[in-house]
Amino acid sequence: MGAHLLGAEGLHLEYPTRAVLDRVTLGVNEGDRIGVVGRNGDGKSSLLGVLAGTIAPQDGRVTRRNGLRVGLLSQADTLDPAESVEHAVIGDRPEYEWAGQARIRDIIAGLVADIDWHATMGSLSGGQRRRVGLAALLVGEWDLLILDEPTNHLDVEAITWLAGHLTHRWPQNAGGLLVVTHDRWFLDEVCTATWEVHDGVVEPFEGGYAAYVLARVERDRIAAAAEARRQNLMRKELAWLRRGAPARTSKPRFRVEAANELIADVPPVRNPLELQRLAVARLGRDVVDLEDVGVSFDGREVLREITWHIGPGERTGVLGANGAGKSTLLGLIAGTVEPTSGHVRRGGTVRVGILDQQFSRLAEIGSDRVREVLARTRTSFRVDGRDLTPAQLLERLGFAHEHLSARVEELSGGQRRRLQILLLLLDEPNVIILDEPTNDVDADMLAVLEDLLDSWPGTLIVVSHDRYLVERVTDQQYALLGGRLRHVPGGVDEYLRLRAEERAAAAGGEAPPATAAAPDGPSGAEVRAMQKQSRAIERRMDKLAAARQELQEEMAAADPSDYETLAQQAARLQAMDAETAELEERWLALAERLDRGALAPSTGRCQGPCGEPRGRPGTVPIGTPWGTGRNRPTGPWPWGPAPCR
Repeated sequence: MGAHLLGAEGLHLEYPTRAVLDRVTLGVNEGDRIGVVGRNGDGKSSLLGVLAGTIAPQDGRVTRRNGLRVGLLSQADTLDPAESVEHAVIGDRPEYEWAGQARIRDIIAGLVADIDWHATMGSLSGGQRRRVGLAALLVGEWDLLILDEPTNHLDVEAITWLAGHLTHRWPQNAGGLLVVTHDRWFLDEVCTATWEVHDGVVEPFEGGYAAYVLARVERDRIAAAAEARRQNLMRKELAWLRRGAPARTSKPRFRVEAANELIADVPPVRNPLELQRLAVARLGRDVVDLEDVGVSFDGREVLREITWHIGPGERTGVLGANGAGKSTLLGLIAGTVEPTSGHVRRGGTVRVGILDQQFSRLAEIGSDRVREVLARTRTSFRVDGRDLTPAQLLERLGFAHEHLSARVEELSGGQRRRLQILLLLLDEPNVIILDEPTNDVDADMLAVLEDLLDSWPGTLIVVSHDRYLVERVTDQQYALLGGRLRHVPGGVDEYLRLRAEERAAAAGGEAPPATAAAPDGPSGAEVRAMQKQSRAIERRMDKLAAARQELQEEMAAADPSDYETLAQQAARLQAMDAETAELEERWLALAERLDRGALAPSTGRCQGPCGEPRGRPGTVPIGTPWGTGRNRPTGPWPWGPAPCR
């Protein structure tokens, strides 16, 4: 455990409606990378504000190490509209001073390279202002970073860059990080611990989001009667973590049996053949066909030569940088944008439902009460073989009963998003388009939405920078690159590799590393030596486990009055446990070094048997090792077909 940075004792914070923190005691030490999760409104941002010193609790205290430098990114936009981008990021420092620092150059390239350096903050979009604010914070020197929704308005490339930057910003066991984000991939990639804020308490868990899901399932199984619905949802989430994209946990090898026991009887997340059959029955064979389509605005070509045949029941994620034309492509599919070249054909039975970012549908009913809106909808909706009323479905989406009397315009952003999702589902479209559905939605709500979509029979098209959501609810991904649409069988990782190659080609050089601060990995010989040590440790732990079980059986059969023998056996058992704990620590240390070595930046190739070229760390194609995340496993792969090692 690293040195103490910050602590809180007996925190109590109460708002007029309820208490969000009740006698909370916690601490942050050097080397901690903590993700904070919980439902919207449960107090995540309030907790960060109290720890950062911007919110005063009614009771309790926060203590800090002398001289602690704390950097805070809040959700509020406090930048001066008249200030230039350059001054906001760099301040008054002369160019010769900051331009020679690789870390600052990397931050500028990762977040604000596409923004006019001399533009005023008032002339920028909300997303650009957010990136400038984040860059300005990261340029500073901090012992502890507190980040509230740092991934908002970032595209998947910037999110990947930010994960790499935070992973390598400090040396191991130095610095501290507290982050609130709904991006579950980001939590797994960066965080080594998770705090769940709920019911006035803060509950700690080891590992990133995947480890937190497993631990929460175990906790919920103990209280099965009270938490039956949440338990089933988490078990289904865990099943996807095993069968879908690779799971990441902090102690993977030693949790496999528990995970397998939990999900042994869980069916696949979706039955694609059945959903396909139902989709064909509802849609017919023709959905939407784009033939050699192009779109231009004011003489600028946004999309070109797009040919895409969208079939019934397809679940597709569309990837692309901000401004790549994703919303224009969705408009072509929905019929709200007309092509300037080519043809778009839609099947006669197609009914498109759109979840947009602007809450456009809710604007028309802003003065209506929620219960009045529900009274005008269908009387039931079928989920997992059960008929739910709109009010029951809204409750499943996280609405409290008392909110039914509120006017739509009085709802919070998260509540309006829930109502928007409900109205979309009740319309029974057979093609659903989700345009950045994660905005204003917490992780629990995203899990519920994913669960509802699992049994929805129709064509689904998702545009999102949340790679966890994209990989979770879609079966294939396409990317917009240079105005053209390209199938990416390797998903988000392949898209990021293509983008890196695209930038490298434009710059006339090789693809850049994930961050300038990334350390070189070990040599191939060192990797093989560490793999050998790792396997030897695994064999020793297996022998210890067998010997421990045998000793426990001996103790159970021993004469209880033979105190001397029992004391000797207890001492042997304690020694075995101590050796096992030491071996686990050595194994995990080797795992982390191997994880870095598998993508050694110095070689540019996989250090495993395949020897394939790689992209930047964390963005490798399928078939290469598992990446650079702190919580990604090394050793026997427990979650499905083994990748190259």
